[in-house]
Amino acid sequence: MISSPLAAALARRNVHYGWVVVSVTFLTMLVTAAAVGAPGVLIVPLEKEFGWTTEQIATAFSIRLLLFGLMGPFAAAFMNYFGVRKVVCVALALIAGGSFLSLGMTQIWQLILLWGVVIGFGTGLTAIVLGATVATRWFTDRRGLVLGMLTASSATGQLAFMPLMASISENYGWRAATMMVCALLAVAAAAVFLLMRDRPSDVGLPAYGEKEVAKTAAVTGGLLSLIILPLATLKEISRSSTFWVLFATFYICGASTNGLIQTHFVALCGDYGLAAVTAASVLAMMGFFDFFGTIGSGWLSDRVDNRWLLFWYYGLRGASLLFLPYSNFSIYGLSLFAMFYGLDWIATVPPTVKLATDRFGREKAGMVFGWVFAGHQLGAASAAYGGGFARTEYASYLPAFFTAGVLCLIAALLALTIRKSSKDDRVGEPAIAH
Repeated sequence: MISSPLAAALARRNVHYGWVVVSVTFLTMLVTAAAVGAPGVLIVPLEKEFGWTTEQIATAFSIRLLLFGLMGPFAAAFMNYFGVRKVVCVALALIAGGSFLSLGMTQIWQLILLWGVVIGFGTGLTAIVLGATVATRWFTDRRGLVLGMLTASSATGQLAFMPLMASISENYGWRAATMMVCALLAVAAAAVFLLMRDRPSDVGLPAYGEKEVAKTAAVTGGLLSLIILPLATLKEISRSSTFWVLFATFYICGASTNGLIQTHFVALCGDYGLAAVTAASVLAMMGFFDFFGTIGSGWLSDRVDNRWLLFWYYGLRGASLLFLPYSNFSIYGLSLFAMFYGLDWIATVPPTVKLATDRFGREKAGMVFGWVFAGHQLGAASAAYGGGFARTEYASYLPAFFTAGVLCLIAALLALTIRKSSKDDRVGEPAIAH
């Protein structure tokens, strides 16, 4: 029996309540992604107001990216124990609280505490594992489509709000842009509190594509055992060379996207005389192409050898990064860069998830990808700091961009070293038919 009036009303119109949950999750990931991307337009204003160096500011932002990734494997444990709605509400409160308190900061340690630690923990709780959890619990049919949409919302949200934030920051100051982020977070928190439900059974429905309401599995053990589980999984999969190749390539993926482009691109363009709003518009263009690139990558990952997909994605990304310094930072050159670079901004996710699933099995794939994603954010943190160090020490971002381009070419070659999965080398799982 359907226990929610809204779910019952939607059911009479043949609309599953899961789509409401997806919409709320889409909004949440979009807004939290805006908070993740906000530092890209704050570097220059913070330098001007407080006199902090790019290296100092980048230190805080690299901590945020690091925690964003390291929390991923544990976020699933918290969601299983406390419930998705409670965890997401706490996460949004942390992000909004850290952002709001930063309005009165005057010392660099306050930036590190608020934008590094507090917002890092908050965004980590709503990382890509949230989308995976919602898609898995609420959908049997169209699960891949839902996961692709939610993944794209997270990546695109990091870029789509950049022009607006840059414009507000330029005209009214960085505090006004931060207040806008706080307002968006408040809207998302209200939607989560009112509409989010943990599982289909909470509203008396089966998952989309099923006919029977699944019983909610009891949470066994305490919170400590759930926290230990990701560590035990890491110990097991660390014996696999495939895991380390996926970890290394995703480290490079993070270093060449979130850590470098998202954090430093606006400041890089400013060094060449481009206004912050113009540079942020180029980032938004990347987000537009990324949305279609990620969905297209999901479609291709079911049809093409995923190792070769990663080869081409990383190879083309490396080539585009090496091209960027020679674009003369003209609108034409940057538009060309945005198109090629944006198409595979996060297109690496579907083939990486598919390889993890094929190698480690469906049951472990989520946790394995959580640790691979941690590698992504370690790379992002390294590049966020490395870019700031290069600009402070050498008065130029170019060493960081050339390094990222070469690393992408290395990642392309590494992807081809992954062996095709077989029953003998699978970690604790039977073979999966292809």
